[in-house]
Amino acid sequence: MSWEFRKLGPGENVAVEAQRDPFAAPKWAPPVWHMPEGLVLLVNLVRTAVRTVVFLVRNIVPVSIAAGLGWLGIRFGWTVPLVVLALVAVSLIVWAVADRPSFVRHLARPARARWRLVMVYRRDWQPVLVTAGLTKTHKGREYLPSLVRVRCGPTSDRVLVKMLKGQAPTAWERVAVNLAHGFGATLVRVREGDRPGRIWLEFVRRDALAVPIPALPVPDAADVDLRALEIGRAEDGSPWRLRLLGTHVLIAGATGAGKGSVIWSTVRALLPLMLAGLVEVWAVDPKRMELSFGRPLFERYGRYSDDPKGGMVELLEAAAEDMNARAEQFAGVTRSFTPTHEHPFRVVIVDELAFLTAYCPERDLRKRAESALAVLTSQGRSVGYCVIGAQQDARKEVNNLRNLFPDRIALRLDEDEQVDMVLGDGARDRGALADQISSVPEIGAGVGFVRLETVPDPVRVRAAYVCDDDIRDMVYRGLPELGTGAAA
Repeated sequence: MSWEFRKLGPGENVAVEAQRDPFAAPKWAPPVWHMPEGLVLLVNLVRTAVRTVVFLVRNIVPVSIAAGLGWLGIRFGWTVPLVVLALVAVSLIVWAVADRPSFVRHLARPARARWRLVMVYRRDWQPVLVTAGLTKTHKGREYLPSLVRVRCGPTSDRVLVKMLKGQAPTAWERVAVNLAHGFGATLVRVREGDRPGRIWLEFVRRDALAVPIPALPVPDAADVDLRALEIGRAEDGSPWRLRLLGTHVLIAGATGAGKGSVIWSTVRALLPLMLAGLVEVWAVDPKRMELSFGRPLFERYGRYSDDPKGGMVELLEAAAEDMNARAEQFAGVTRSFTPTHEHPFRVVIVDELAFLTAYCPERDLRKRAESALAVLTSQGRSVGYCVIGAQQDARKEVNNLRNLFPDRIALRLDEDEQVDMVLGDGARDRGALADQISSVPEIGAGVGFVRLETVPDPVRVRAAYVCDDDIRDMVYRGLPELGTGAAA
C-alpha cells in the first residue's frame, strides 16, 4: 500500500491512500507517526512520577504515618509500632469520651469527609457527571468539572466543585435529581461557592428534621436577642434563630403545616421580655382558635382581638397610629431603636392574614385593614414594630403586601409554583421543596424553608412544637394569680 500527501487547504497536509482505480471513492486517513520506543518509555516514566507525587501530596498524612511506622518496625522491631498504635487508639478513645464535640469536629468528620471523597464522590464522579450531561467533549478530549473538597456534617455532605469555564450553576440545578440518585443522597441543593466559577453541592443523606422538636426552654431575659430568637433547629443541627428587630416575617403554609408552631415558639422566646415590659404582643386572631389559648397573656402584656366586625381592624389602625406618633417623636433624635419601658418593642401577630386582606365580607374593613398593614410593614421596622403574618394562600391577589415582608417562611405548600411566590423566583430550583414536605403532622408539621433578607439561598428548618400544656404554662408564668386554673 502506498501513501501520498494532498493539500486540502493552506498549510494542511493529510496523508491519503493512493488509489489505482481512478473511479473508486477516495479513502481518507490521517498520517501515522511512529515514535521511538525510548521516547515512549520516557513519557510513561514521567507520567508515573507525576502521578506518584500527586498521590503522595494528596495523602501526605496517611503516607507519613505509614512510613513512620515502617521505619520504627525496621529500626526497633515490629513490637514498637504495635505499641504506638495501641497508645494512639487509647488516646483517641479517651478524647472521644472526655470531649466528644471536639473529637467529632477535629477528627471524626474530617476523616469521614476524606473517606467519602475517595470512596463515594471521586470513584463515581466521571460516570455520574457524564450521564447527567455536565461534561463537555471538544476535539476528542473530555472536559470534566473538578472536585475541590468535601465537608461532612451530621446529616449532609457539602462538596465544593470547580465548574467548567462558561458553565453556570443553573446547569447543575436542572440535574439535581440525577446527582442525588447517582451519589445515593435523598436530595441535592446547589449553593454559591467561595469564589466565581465554584459551587457547593449539598448532598442530604438523611432527614434530620423528621422527628418533632419539643418546646424549647423559656430563656432568661438577659439571653433574649430580638435579632436572633431561637425557635427551632436547622437541618445542619444548628439553632434556628429568627430575627424580629428591624424586619417583618411572613409565614405561608397549607392547613396543618405548622404555622402555629412558628408563632408560639416565637412568643415563647419573647416571654421574658414581655414579663419585663420591654416587648408587647398585639394579637389578631380571625380564626379564634390558635391565639385564643394565650388571650390572657396578650391582654396583660399587649392587646388581643378576634372581633370580625371591626375590632381587629381597629387594633391594626391603633398600632399604625401609635407607630406614626413614635416616628414623629424619634425623628431627628435617633436612627436605631432600643426597647424601653416607655417605648416597648411591639410585635403584631396576624394569624390569618388573608381574612383581613381578601376574605372579609365587608369591603370597607378589607380596605382599612390593608391600609393599616401597609403602613406598619412599610414604616414600622425602624421604630420598633414587627408584623408577623400567617396565611394559607400564597397568591398575589390574596395578599399583595407580601413584598413588604423581608423575611419569609414557606411551610408545606400545595403547589410547586407557590414556593417561588413566597420565597422569590428561583427558590425552588435552589432546593426549597416546600411542596414535597410530608402532610403527616409528626413528620412535616413545622418543617419549612427560610429565605432571609440578606441570604439568597433557602435554609430548611423546623420549629419546635409548643403544645397546649406549654401554652398554659406560659400563661401561668405571666399571670400567676390565675393559679392552677391556667395550668389545668
